[in-house]
Amino acid sequence: MTTAAAQTNVKESVRLLLTEAIDYAGLFPPAALSMSEAVINYATYRNSNYNWMLGRFVVGVGRLREFYEAAADFVSRDASTAWRIAVVASDDLQATLRTVEDFNLANGPGIICDSIEMKAVTRYQIETVSASLPAGVSVYFEIEPKDGFDELIAATAFAEQRAKIRTGGVVPEAFPSSESVVRFVQTCVAANVPFKATAGLHHPIRCFRPLTYLENSVQGTMHGFLNLFLMTGFARESYRPSFLVDLMEEEFEEVFEFSDAGVKWRNEYALNLVEIEQLRAHGIHSFGSCSFDEPIADLQSLGIL
Repeated sequence: MTTAAAQTNVKESVRLLLTEAIDYAGLFPPAALSMSEAVINYATYRNSNYNWMLGRFVVGVGRLREFYEAAADFVSRDASTAWRIAVVASDDLQATLRTVEDFNLANGPGIICDSIEMKAVTRYQIETVSASLPAGVSVYFEIEPKDGFDELIAATAFAEQRAKIRTGGVVPEAFPSSESVVRFVQTCVAANVPFKATAGLHHPIRCFRPLTYLENSVQGTMHGFLNLFLMTGFARESYRPSFLVDLMEEEFEEVFEFSDAGVKWRNEYALNLVEIEQLRAHGIHSFGSCSFDEPIADLQSLGIL
């Protein structure tokens, strides 16, 4: 099967919802692959039938040199086919910015670091980093949805940057409540701040699963990435918080219906193609996952792909 054929068989609503949706974070737990394994995987995914769903390669700033050494043989010098990289910052934010700028100057256009991800705890931090960004680079500020976080979202909006929410981890307590996720999304939507999510979103629909790939792994309830993406769309359409929480906690895949005209939930609530485009452009940009195969396999088993 060719890539073109695979895309032809995908419903238009699915294509719009999931194009470049998965940032590949194979270096991070629970997969925690070696650099060579993660790079080979990413190169393989770029040539797969579902490469249209693939976003950036996620790497810590301290491993950029190691990444380039592993990836150099797979990368062309053609900017149109560039590997896009999301760099996770170190605690020294200014050093991270210098490293990214130097990396892009040395290795572009075949590889380009066009986004940085970093934790933000103060407005000053957001303002200072945003004023120092290298040309062509945006930042996703990881903001915890706790008391006062709306001020950080407002600072992110003023800086014309992006936000990030951590949606899980390898222990149950790392997963924020549905109410917290909804508050974060509604605040971003109100401030017109696009965002991404990371961790714990291996599966399309909310479920109770092992949290790692280890035998006898601890289990927990995991948020679904389809729940999150669609909730973001309905948040943009000003649906009430209780509705959005219900959608985040939906566990029955049969109540989601995708077509070439849009998507329906519970055969009553719908997002059309324009609304799906808008939720991706101005709402959720992507989600980080240490697996690319697992989300696709789940979507295939559900009949969505």
